[in-house]
Amino acid sequence: MQLIVETGKVKMKNKLFKLVLGSLILVGIAMVFYNREQVEVSLLQHWVEQSGWFAPLIFMLIYALATVLFFPAMILTITGGLLFGPVWGTLINLTGASIGAVLAFLVSRYLAGQWVETKVGGRLQRLKLGVEAEGWRFVALLRLVPLIPFNVLNYALGLTRIPLLSYFLASFIFMLPGAIAYTYLGYAGGQAITGGDDMVTKSLLALSLLALVAFLPGLISRIKRKPMLAVGSLSTEMQQNQMVLLDVRSEKEFIGEQGHIHNAINIPLENLASRLDELNEYLERPLAIICRTDRRSAKAAQLLGKNGFADVHVVEGGMTAWNQANFPLEL
Repeated sequence: MQLIVETGKVKMKNKLFKLVLGSLILVGIAMVFYNREQVEVSLLQHWVEQSGWFAPLIFMLIYALATVLFFPAMILTITGGLLFGPVWGTLINLTGASIGAVLAFLVSRYLAGQWVETKVGGRLQRLKLGVEAEGWRFVALLRLVPLIPFNVLNYALGLTRIPLLSYFLASFIFMLPGAIAYTYLGYAGGQAITGGDDMVTKSLLALSLLALVAFLPGLISRIKRKPMLAVGSLSTEMQQNQMVLLDVRSEKEFIGEQGHIHNAINIPLENLASRLDELNEYLERPLAIICRTDRRSAKAAQLLGKNGFADVHVVEGGMTAWNQANFPLEL
């Protein structure tokens, strides 16, 4: 009986601590949001410069806390370049951003991780499982290609079961290109203001680094995109029962003149978004998509990829190529 009472007290204290911590963070975020226009980089620069040898450490702590409280990371990164130069600035910015990302990740996991595990279902659960299956690769992709704002992503990933070490290492390594570009932008801006040597060269280099970072999303997308699956390979996979086949043609086309492949699942493209739950059991299996050619298949692959299906392949040439190869059909 005493043990039950003690356990109940511990749970109550834990809930109270979560409530206090969550409230403090929300208040901090609100204060940052309403006062963000009043933040002056020159004042921050003066304060940090007066800190002497402790300036890098203080700036990293400011960066980490600001990350937790949703202050725009880009402003701090540019400021870091202005204060510490392109090399040390990059290291200090990257360290501060990584510490802040880890803190937000841990706060999110502590406050809401267990609740998400037990309450989230349907598409959100499927998306969560897909993210966890990708693990550090998913973190790396979103650090290189920031489809989700940096501060939001830190909290969102804390709600998954991605290991902390994988999250930290992927964040630290793959945030490097952006850190280099924006740190150097701050450094070049400071040189332009003070009239430093080679101002034009440094400005052009800063613009080149920014252009490279802007080019990364398309490059990563091309690298990540899986090659199309030839009908011969599909035939082999189907015979070995190693791949699920999704036919996204209309029901009329599915039973029409082109016929369909044995064991294919027919969900028309226009209905796919509302019928994703029917594919839940295939989330972890290789999935091939086929249509009349391969145009609708590509759209379906994009939709499935956004919903956590990590191993999706478009059948090149679709049913047209399958029929030309004289592979077996069901009519």
